[in-house]
Amino acid sequence: MDFFPSCPIIRSRLAIEALPRLAPARVVKDQVTRTEDEPLRPLPEATPALSQRPQRYCVVGAGPSGLTVAKNLCQAGIGCDVIESADQVGGNWYYGQKASSVYRSAHLISSKRLTEFTDFPMPADYPEYPSHVQAWEYLQSYARHFRLQEVIELNRSVEWIEPSGDGWSVRLSGGDVRQYAGVVIANGHHWDPRIPELPGQFSGIALHSSQYKTPDILRDRRVLVVGAGNSGCDIAVESAQNAATTFHSLRRGYHYLPKFLFGQPTDQCGEKLLRWRLPLALRRLFAARAVRIALGRPEAYGLPPADHKLFETHPIINSQMLYYVGHGKIRVKPDVQALDGDRIRFADGSSEPIDVLVYATGFRITIPFIDPVHLNWQGDRPGLFLHAFHPQYDNLFVAGLIQPDSGLWGLVDRQAQLIARFLLATRDAPRKAERFRHLKRSAETDSASPIRYVGSPRHAVEVEHFSYRRRLEKLIRQFG
Repeated sequence: MDFFPSCPIIRSRLAIEALPRLAPARVVKDQVTRTEDEPLRPLPEATPALSQRPQRYCVVGAGPSGLTVAKNLCQAGIGCDVIESADQVGGNWYYGQKASSVYRSAHLISSKRLTEFTDFPMPADYPEYPSHVQAWEYLQSYARHFRLQEVIELNRSVEWIEPSGDGWSVRLSGGDVRQYAGVVIANGHHWDPRIPELPGQFSGIALHSSQYKTPDILRDRRVLVVGAGNSGCDIAVESAQNAATTFHSLRRGYHYLPKFLFGQPTDQCGEKLLRWRLPLALRRLFAARAVRIALGRPEAYGLPPADHKLFETHPIINSQMLYYVGHGKIRVKPDVQALDGDRIRFADGSSEPIDVLVYATGFRITIPFIDPVHLNWQGDRPGLFLHAFHPQYDNLFVAGLIQPDSGLWGLVDRQAQLIARFLLATRDAPRKAERFRHLKRSAETDSASPIRYVGSPRHAVEVEHFSYRRRLEKLIRQFG
C-alpha cells in the first residue's frame, strides 16, 4: 500500500521563515486579558461524523509555517490537509483579520534574503526590509505557485487533537472528526498575550501590543510603552511621532542594533562573520565595535547600559529608537511598580500621569487544542528535539516554534524538509529513520545554539539562526 499518496503540487523554487499567528485578545475594563481558560475536553467516545484519512497528515494553520510544511509534504508525495481558521492564507501577516498582531507600519526585522523560503526568492524589487503588505503578498504568491490552495481548507478551525490507534483524531469546527496518519502543528505562538500582574488599577486605555494597529489611539495622549522587544521599540518610536508625551519602561538595559551597517542589512553583515567561522568572542568584539561607531553607547542617549553580553538576548533591530530618546521624545523609565488610577508609579519612586498604556510584553506559548502531555511539555514550552520533533511520537510535529535572531521562514522551510524526509525514511529507509528516531529521543531540545541566552520566558524557544540552520541542513543531507 502506498502510505503517501501524491499531492497536486509542482516542484519549483521556494524560501522564507514563518512568523507565528496571533489569536484575539479580549479587552475588559480597558485591560487586556487572556481568553478564558476552558478545561480541556477530549473527543467524544463515538461520533457518526468520523472521517477516515489514515494516509494523510493534518497541518494546523496556513501561515508561513503551515504553507511551507504543506509544500514540502506535497513535494514528497505525502498527502495533507491544511486547516486554517481565517478566510485567507498568511497567518499573522494577514493584516486586518482578527487574529493578526501586525500593525499598519510593520516591516520585517530580518532582511528579505535571510527571510525568504529556500527555493522561492522574494521579488527583486522588494526593499531589503519588506512591509507587512509585501510579506503577505509574497506568502500568497507562494501558495499560488505551489498550488497549495488545493489542500487548504479556509474558515475552519481545529478544536481538539488526541491519539487514536496508530494515528490522531482531529475534531474540527462544525463537529467533523477526522482520523489522520499524523499532525503538524504550525499555527504559531504569537497569539496569547503575556500581561504582567501589577498591583492597583489603571483608569486609562490599556492594550497589548498585539492589539495595536494605528497611531490614532496614541495621538496627543500621554503614552507609556512597557517592554523593550522589537514591537515595543517600534510602537515607542511611532508614539514619539504622534503622542503628546511618550514614556518607555525597561526592565533592563539592552543592546540596540541599527537595521543597516556599512550600507547592508545588519543581519547580512552578521552572516558574513558567521560564515567566516569566527569564535563567538571575536564576533561580539567586531559587532560591538561596528555598532559603537554607527550609534555610540546607549547610555550616552540616556538609556541604561546593557546588563548582558551582546547576542545573549533576542536582538532589538531599530535605527530610530536612540534618535528619539536622544531628542527627548521618548523618556526612559524603569520597571512599573504599581497602577494608580490615571497615574503609574515606577520602581525609582517616580510617577507619571498616563492616558494610554501599551503592554509590549510578549506572548505565552499556548497550544490549546491538544493535551500538553502529548507535547512533552517542559516548563513554559514543549520539550521537542530542535523545537520540532517529539521524542516519542513519530507522527506529531510542531513547525515554527522557534524565535531566531534572524530568518524565521527559511528555517521553518528546512524544518519541513526534515519532517518530510523522516516520514519518507520510515517507509523506505528504516535504518536511517531509526538513527534519527534514536537522536530525537536522546538529544532533548538540542537547539544547536552556542549562545547561553538570558533566562527569561522571552528566550524559551530562542535559537541562533546560523547554527540552527547548519544543524537542520546536516540532518537533511543524512537522509539524502
